[in-house]
Amino acid sequence: MSSLKVTFCAGAALAVALAPAAPAGYAADGGEGGGVTVTPSSPAPGGDVTLRMADCAERTAVAVSEAFDSDVRLSPAAEDGGLVGSSRIRSTTQAGAYAVRVTCGDAVRDGTVTVAEQRRPAAPASPVAPVDAGGGGSSPLAAQDARDEARPAPPGTAHTVTGLVLAAIAAVAVALRGVRSRSGRTG
Repeated sequence: MSSLKVTFCAGAALAVALAPAAPAGYAADGGEGGGVTVTPSSPAPGGDVTLRMADCAERTAVAVSEAFDSDVRLSPAAEDGGLVGSSRIRSTTQAGAYAVRVTCGDAVRDGTVTVAEQRRPAAPASPVAPVDAGGGGSSPLAAQDARDEARPAPPGTAHTVTGLVLAAIAAVAVALRGVRSRSGRTG
């Protein structure tokens, strides 16, 4: 195996080994009272996020960040007894790390949320060809306009003169043939 292939395989194995195994990331530092988990770990602008917080003695907590559309109110979760809340990442948020401040009673926990780059759609967002979608009678007119644009121009004066000359030559040829056939019979 060449050294380039060995280097490539070793790099791929290292990337797989170091890849994060969990889909969630920690937004708060954790510290003494536990942390806040953000799911998904790297939301895109305009994406929804869910924040979960364990070990808060209060019944509610509030999380704030420049990345969120609004403050996130965390309330008791039925399944694990922690606090949970949802928000949306602002659609105008640039990719990067943003501070998150969670207030649970008198305790304040600071951390970050990492916003991923905006994903662009692969296909165009609008039709690239006319769509026959009704239009109250205007659609057939638009379709007719499209057919008219594709139709070649009608014959002009040059075409008309050429056609008349060819017709005259054909008429003369037919007349001459008729005269020759009569003269052959009479003679």
